[in-house]
Amino acid sequence: MCRCSVTDRTGAAAALLRDAVMASSLCANCSRLLREFAANLRNICRKFEQKVRDIFRELCECTCLRITPERSILRRRTQVSQSLHLLYEDDSRLLSQDGLRAVGRLSASENTDLQMTAAVYYLHVSHRLKSHLPDDYMEPVMALLLSTDLNVQKTISLALVNLLAKNNVCKDLVIDMGMLVPILELFQSGDAAAQCHSCACVAMLASSESNRDVIMVDGIIPLLALAKSYEPQLQLNATWALLHLTQSDWSARLLCEAGAIPVLVLLLQSSDSEVQFCSCSALRNIADVQEHHPRLLSIGGHYLLKSLLTLMSSSVQKNSAQACRCLQALSKNVVIQEQLMELDCVLPLKTLLKTSTAAFTEPAVTLLSALSAHPPNNDVLVGEGLLDEIGQLLHHQRSSTAIITHSCVIITNLCSSCVGQQAVMESRCLSGLLQALRSPALSDDTMLHLASCLHHLMTWDLLRSKLSTAITAEQVSGLVKLSGQIKNPPLSFNCAAIVSKLQMTDEIAGMLRPHYVTMSQYLLLFLKKEDVKFQQLGIVTIFTLKTDGDFSSLLVDSELELQLRKMHLQTEETRRLLQMIHPL
Repeated sequence: MCRCSVTDRTGAAAALLRDAVMASSLCANCSRLLREFAANLRNICRKFEQKVRDIFRELCECTCLRITPERSILRRRTQVSQSLHLLYEDDSRLLSQDGLRAVGRLSASENTDLQMTAAVYYLHVSHRLKSHLPDDYMEPVMALLLSTDLNVQKTISLALVNLLAKNNVCKDLVIDMGMLVPILELFQSGDAAAQCHSCACVAMLASSESNRDVIMVDGIIPLLALAKSYEPQLQLNATWALLHLTQSDWSARLLCEAGAIPVLVLLLQSSDSEVQFCSCSALRNIADVQEHHPRLLSIGGHYLLKSLLTLMSSSVQKNSAQACRCLQALSKNVVIQEQLMELDCVLPLKTLLKTSTAAFTEPAVTLLSALSAHPPNNDVLVGEGLLDEIGQLLHHQRSSTAIITHSCVIITNLCSSCVGQQAVMESRCLSGLLQALRSPALSDDTMLHLASCLHHLMTWDLLRSKLSTAITAEQVSGLVKLSGQIKNPPLSFNCAAIVSKLQMTDEIAGMLRPHYVTMSQYLLLFLKKEDVKFQQLGIVTIFTLKTDGDFSSLLVDSELELQLRKMHLQTEETRRLLQMIHPL
């Protein structure tokens, strides 16, 4: 394209016109007129060109059309923002290199609007992302947390909460990059939303054991202050963070020294059930370490125990169960047990026993088991009808191994008195224990607790008679089978002892007859054992069974009878030898 000026083009036209005049046969007058026209045309074009130059010079000097470096940067940033918005609509491009470059530029900008664009982008990512966030994307997060604009900090901290909650980012990386410092600084912002988000971040970071020590350095006092807030969500997040910090013995000790116990006890009275649960859980973790018990009880008027008993009556079952677990941890202290009994703790515990969910029943029966181990409590527990509730509980189809184990402990402890034995007689405890024996899913340890409890009950004549009447053929068969489990000597011994103590009525003899061969086999093994306890049990059982003619016939000339004679000879020899040293 020709870039000649207007003057050049006009001059060329005038020269061509002049040459044409000179080469033509025009008269002198026409030639003069054409020359004057060409000269005037040249002058007019020169003036027009100068005028155009002046106009464009003034236009360029005006800021409306001037292209400055600042406007160039703003144009580029606008293009970056637009590129981020385009990424919102395409999940496949959500974490592209273009997006990383764009968000890096925006987060590094001093323009808070552009920073907010980057923060909103991260918030969008936190909702849509289903995989791990690449580590390269964490650098802009740090820059945004350090922004001077509180709204930017609130937005990026909320995005970080979402990413942490979904495990899209590594908690240790957040700590290693130094993000905890600006997060903790948001505690002092005075803005409820910013404090809420930062508390949630701290709570999730504290869920990682490796991070708790770092958080403890600067985070305890601010967290305790925020836990006293009247803002419900902020109070919850702060309490949640404190709960995580109590999961370490060292951090729990520091919390106690910093005055966390009174704050947590007051939070038990919160109107928010989640705050109640978190504070109660934190107190339970602290109570698991007995050295903290004096601090827990230092609040006057049994305030902690009363608060926990009140929470145990809550309509929110997980809260009542957690309060029960906390009391259970405290009940290792005999003084606390006495105080609980003074505060009538049995009634709310019995209420929990009636719930249909084992997760809520187990803490109650565990605490009652601990209380029954202290003899002064037993008369009160029997008088409150606890054995009736335990009998009902054992008949429940969903009773867990923990419930059965602790029920056995309670029954064993409470039947040590005549009143307790009578209460066991009148309750459904015996039939419940026998029914539990039929459960195929119980572990050997639970079966041992059951057998030990029944064996203990059989030492009392009234209970022995009751049990001999209540037992069924199926239950007798189960006891005989368990008696033969020589690989588990304690279980075998207790089950065989129960069988040996059954009153040999016609009905019991009829139940045992189908098992005489099996019984002879395990009785022979008992007699051959070096443990005198097993030998004596075998002899007692044979003596009881000999009252039935069928067993006596089976015994004649059997290996079992030969072993008895051998033991008799050994015993006689031992007696003779002992007589030799009788004077000693």
